[in-house]
Amino acid sequence: MTRRTQAERIELTRNKLLEAAARGFSTYGYGNVRLDDIAREAGYTRGALYHLFANKEELALAVIDWVSRTWRAEVGDPAEAIADPAERLLWTARAHATYCRKDVAAVLMSLRVEFAGRDHAVTKALTELMLPLKDTIAKLITRGRRSGSIPAGPPPRAVASAYLGALEGVTAAVGGPPHDRELTVRAVRGVLGLPPS
Repeated sequence: MTRRTQAERIELTRNKLLEAAARGFSTYGYGNVRLDDIAREAGYTRGALYHLFANKEELALAVIDWVSRTWRAEVGDPAEAIADPAERLLWTARAHATYCRKDVAAVLMSLRVEFAGRDHAVTKALTELMLPLKDTIAKLITRGRRSGSIPAGPPPRAVASAYLGALEGVTAAVGGPPHDRELTVRAVRGVLGLPPS
């Protein structure tokens, strides 16, 4: 059996702490979660957590980045292979619902609610994450309308906001299988103005 390098062990520790933090922030909120509890849930000491993250804010920012990267790898990047804008947005909705079956996916929504209207580094990181995604969706809607795969309707940015709201709202409300993917796709079909499948 090959022994892990120091860098591999650090990365494993970091990922376990990030996953535990995402669950903690989702369940208890940023203000209520204790770093001791996150470390313990991940199977580490508080010292191990502080070795990698200076404080709760730095941990939350790392969680946002971690969720963004994993979502991109599992949902965003594969979706780019789909040429038709409507099909791409529907596939993204289905893949997002699958991604949300992980118990860490609700962390971004939880943090957004908790930090709404606050001038804070977490608010800034969430905004910097969501604005480009909203822009991409609005561009896809515009392209879909030009090609005829998405019907005319409200302004693309408004529809993009509603699309993101539908993705988060349905997956949060339904809470997983067996109907999460179907209902998420139905919701975004309605937002996009597409007929039921």
